[in-house]
Amino acid sequence: MKGRYSQMNKDKMMPPHAFQLTRPAQTTTPVIFSSPHSGRDYHPQFLRQSVLDMRAIRSSEDAFVDQLFAAAPDHGAPLLAARAPRAFIDLNRAPDELDPSVVEGIARAPHNPRISSGLGVIPRVVAAGQSIYRGKMALSEAELRIRHYWHPYHDMLRQLLDEAQARFGEAVLIDCHSMPHEAIEAHGRAGRPLPEVVLGDRFGAAASADVMDLVEAAFGRAGLRVVRNAPFAGAYIAQTYGRPSRSQHVVQVEIDRALYMDESTVAPRADFHQFNDVMADVVAEIASFGASRLPLAAE
Repeated sequence: MKGRYSQMNKDKMMPPHAFQLTRPAQTTTPVIFSSPHSGRDYHPQFLRQSVLDMRAIRSSEDAFVDQLFAAAPDHGAPLLAARAPRAFIDLNRAPDELDPSVVEGIARAPHNPRISSGLGVIPRVVAAGQSIYRGKMALSEAELRIRHYWHPYHDMLRQLLDEAQARFGEAVLIDCHSMPHEAIEAHGRAGRPLPEVVLGDRFGAAASADVMDLVEAAFGRAGLRVVRNAPFAGAYIAQTYGRPSRSQHVVQVEIDRALYMDESTVAPRADFHQFNDVMADVVAEIASFGASRLPLAAE
């Protein structure tokens, strides 16, 4: 462990890599896959700061989502995945969404529902409202996390989007997430089967209708029940990077965790590989429709 962190900066909780980027041998599509909440590099110092055990602290992690979309490079699309866990820093929040209840020296700002619920860029809680820390952290520590994790991830995300725009005249970002099964149950309607995938485009503000139709069709052909924008319409990444008027689209994908993992133990189900094969087909189809749109995008 000592050697792994030998290149860390003066703050001992900052490992050298904020993300893992897997590029295809040849980029053939304007589609990019990004998994900002699947990071699982839990540094011992962070765990010592927390009052939670490992199972509890992982409850807000999009566990194994990067694996579900791992086929992307095989089909000409890059896959960007966080390494730092969501409980440590939330890459799907604005860098100024700092919670005065967990970071010292932050003045209370106008009401922000994400911060109020403990889910700012430095989260105060994980699932079921469980507090992560015993007290507050210094503002300098929060700023270091943002500098060494948030900014590198988003710098790379912007680079990938710019590369797609420059090469194909269009960029389609698939923002990959998972959702607790109980969140779906809480929003279910009597007499209707629960959705298994929720696609969010901020009600049309983050992606064009035809892009959403194509993504929904890919999941639907895989036999998955799909709904749009409820209960998840898209957060910071969709809001910030989704610009369909500029041919830059973001679709947030939320997959029911019960389909592939045991949420109580944060472990893959015995049939995980079968669902992973289903997802590989979905990824292939989404990447292929991105490639098929290229003549239109070039006109």
